[in-house]
Amino acid sequence: MLEIIVLPLLTMVTCKETRAAIIALHKNGFTGKDIVATKIAPKSTIYRFIKNFKERGSILVKKASGRPRKSSKRQDRLLKRIQLRDRSATSAELAQEWQQAGVSASARTVRRRLLEDGLVSRRAAKKPLLSKKNIRDRLIFCRKYSEWTAEDWGKVIFSDEAPFRLFGASGKRLVRRRKGERYHQSCVMPTVKHPDTIHVWGCFSSKGVGSLTILPKNTAMNKEWYQNTLQQQLLPTTQQQFGEEQCIFQHDGAPCHKAKVITKWLGDQNVEILGPWPGNSPDLNPIENLWSILKRRVDKQKPTNSDKLQEVLMKEWVAISQDLAQKLIESMPSRIAEVLKKKGQHCKY
Repeated sequence: MLEIIVLPLLTMVTCKETRAAIIALHKNGFTGKDIVATKIAPKSTIYRFIKNFKERGSILVKKASGRPRKSSKRQDRLLKRIQLRDRSATSAELAQEWQQAGVSASARTVRRRLLEDGLVSRRAAKKPLLSKKNIRDRLIFCRKYSEWTAEDWGKVIFSDEAPFRLFGASGKRLVRRRKGERYHQSCVMPTVKHPDTIHVWGCFSSKGVGSLTILPKNTAMNKEWYQNTLQQQLLPTTQQQFGEEQCIFQHDGAPCHKAKVITKWLGDQNVEILGPWPGNSPDLNPIENLWSILKRRVDKQKPTNSDKLQEVLMKEWVAISQDLAQKLIESMPSRIAEVLKKKGQHCKY
């Protein structure tokens, strides 16, 4: 009878199935000696399974507790507070400070504990320093325009100046490489000590990009140059994009923008100004995102001299689609709402 029951069980290979077979035989009245005779498992294993079943009444294996944690929940909360007090502290520094609180743990353990709380190491975002005045001005501006819709923002022409440099210095470049290819020519971003830099002024609206003008080399934007740029570039853009329809012009608080002669000239031309624009607030100006896109596109072309850089700049500028421009303008209500929600602090844009 035992042989009849056991024969199909001898083909079982997994520990879980073997355990179930041994307990089944035990329940059917077979002794440990009888089950050992079947050679279904080692003698010690069979007797251990039977003993555990008698003690717990189940064939399920009790989950192992694993290695004890080196820290308690209270100590974990202390580590979290230490990290939030100094966001830039390294895991090794945190381990040392945690050790002073009585927890001897490695930097790796520190990283695991912080990860459990959702604290992951990331590169810090670079944003302009905001003074109390900047924060106050940002709130005033955002409250003033909090009711504006995407359609309202569609009547605004945004403008700004930006520098462009040779050899990809305008931004970052990621490459995929194999081991040992770090310095392969195709994986290196060339740099020079004093790269040629081109300064440009540009504007755009929901209707697309407007004019882009390149300042002469070694020329800073002053009130004379700015007035000439507005005369030669802004007015034709407003006429082309809006015709006789009234539009609103945005520029930041740079000294040359706030000069009395510029304010008077804009008034004489019946140009309505958005603002006053808060200082240190590039996150509120969608043209900053346009500059980033343009810089990436220019860097991909890998211009090797100043003339080629200017040529690529103008080519890529006019290639920017109206859909992209419109999407950036339509983000304005979200930018305003986020700054208000964060009480004047930086938004994600």
